[in-house]
Amino acid sequence: MSRLKDLFKKTTNVQEPETEESKVPGEETPGSENTPSVPEGLWVKCPKCGELLYKEDVVKNDYVCPKCKGYFRIKAKTRIRMVADKGSFQEWCTGLHTFNPLDYPEYEEKIAKQQEKTHLEEAIRIGEARIDGTRVVLGVCDARFLMGSMGYVVGEKITRSFERATEEKLPVILFCCSGGARMQEGMVSLMQMAKTSAAIKRHSEAGLLYIPVLTDPTTGGVTASFAMLGDIILAEPGALIGFAGPRVIAQTIGQKLPEGFQKAEFLVEHGIIDGIVTRNLLKKTLSGLVKFHERKNGYCQFTRITLPEMAEEGEKKHRRRNRDKNMTAWERVETARDSKRPTSLDYIETVFEEFMELHGDRAFRDDGAIVGGLAVLDGQPVTVIGVQKGRNTKDNILRNFGMPSPEGYRKALRLMKQAEKFNRPVINFIDTPGAFCGIEAEERGQGEAIARNLLEMSDLKVPVLSIVIGEGGSGGALALGVGNEVWMMENATYSVLSPEGFASILWKDSKRAKEAAEVMKITARDLKNLGIIEHVIPEDIPACAQNLPEIAEDMKNRMHQFLSEMEGKTPEELAALRYERFRKM
Repeated sequence: MSRLKDLFKKTTNVQEPETEESKVPGEETPGSENTPSVPEGLWVKCPKCGELLYKEDVVKNDYVCPKCKGYFRIKAKTRIRMVADKGSFQEWCTGLHTFNPLDYPEYEEKIAKQQEKTHLEEAIRIGEARIDGTRVVLGVCDARFLMGSMGYVVGEKITRSFERATEEKLPVILFCCSGGARMQEGMVSLMQMAKTSAAIKRHSEAGLLYIPVLTDPTTGGVTASFAMLGDIILAEPGALIGFAGPRVIAQTIGQKLPEGFQKAEFLVEHGIIDGIVTRNLLKKTLSGLVKFHERKNGYCQFTRITLPEMAEEGEKKHRRRNRDKNMTAWERVETARDSKRPTSLDYIETVFEEFMELHGDRAFRDDGAIVGGLAVLDGQPVTVIGVQKGRNTKDNILRNFGMPSPEGYRKALRLMKQAEKFNRPVINFIDTPGAFCGIEAEERGQGEAIARNLLEMSDLKVPVLSIVIGEGGSGGALALGVGNEVWMMENATYSVLSPEGFASILWKDSKRAKEAAEVMKITARDLKNLGIIEHVIPEDIPACAQNLPEIAEDMKNRMHQFLSEMEGKTPEELAALRYERFRKM
């Protein structure tokens, strides 16, 4: 499996097409009164920039404009051909007939015309396929059929397919494209939202993977049901995604909408979806995600072989230890705060051979102070989460100086619950001066978010390891620190609050911070003696870019040992061990 992190990114430079004008190449002859006529089928008009393009160039470029990178809408059969292994798609749930619950005039005739024009039975094709040899259920909505609207037949096809996928223990991938519920079927159409959601819930409770891929446009009742219920929600660049349409919103509130409103990039920024994937990487991305989520027993599915040279190097490292052993507590505080110290992402990139970042709390925003996603530790799938600081002013603004907001903690909890569903260990990296204490954080429930993490982490049914790599400040750090084990880097600190705050509150003099650091017992050695942490990860010299590979190798070996100790324990035992760990403190 290729590196997961390269498969999709938070942002993209691909420009979005205007959805009202998007067409399937070759479906209609481009041109107008002001455009010279061209032979039908040879040329297509870009939905974004309006340029006439040679159709063959567009097809070779995955139906993306070679000039402006605008995306064309594509037919269901084209999408299946792009994603599924050749000849592997077998359609399910055929032969279902639309009925007319409202006796809407000429509705049956309209359906018949759509079927004749598109050669589709309905607005979705769904069935079994293989992606790089792995069985999946694959569904594709087609905007050419009544704008992909969801009536009884669409809802029934999706529901039956999820039911069968649950029975056969198959992952489901749905390419969503819809104008929403089908008005001609009235309340029967609306009921499909509840019906499909209930089927997805049963599929999820069986521990099975569901990935919706949102394409242009995904709106209305589809957005408010199956499109937004995935374990990992992806979207194509520039796709229009929302409940109410932008024109309706603008007319209702009487305001101009912000730039890029309801586009895929907007939804990533606001924490609603996990990421954007370009069309040329779709199959590779989906294949990697499906293989990553294949069920494995236990937590030690390691494939790496430790070479003799590594053991020898370990001896060398051991022989040159004992540097900087007489540092004061305040000196360790300053070292923990050093901007040159490796960040969570540095450790994630070095310790794990693969990493795919997932975004957002699915409610409000993607907090840059918390990073997290899927990773591979020598063949073992894990979920990794870390508090991330920046190295310069721009990065620190993006990361809020490593001070998470409520949505950051909620994103972390979402990822931990996802790990629990798929039986993945959770590894947390902690490096924060504390939770963000601004007005906005209080408005959005900072205290509740931290408390919820403590509550839910205490009962997670998978192994949880938390590592303090820099600063571990107060409840903001503890919100990721409810682990089966907690480790600290030798020069990290973990404290009830900062030494400055301690001195200010108890001694009314923040200038006594150095003295407070000695009193507070916040170093790794102190906390190991108090039984607050299990292990101290040594730093021959303070952690930096030069010795990061050595530290990461040591950390990786310790993780192997931790997971080996967790192997064989039942989910209930793992939660009970975590409870007892904190109960004795």
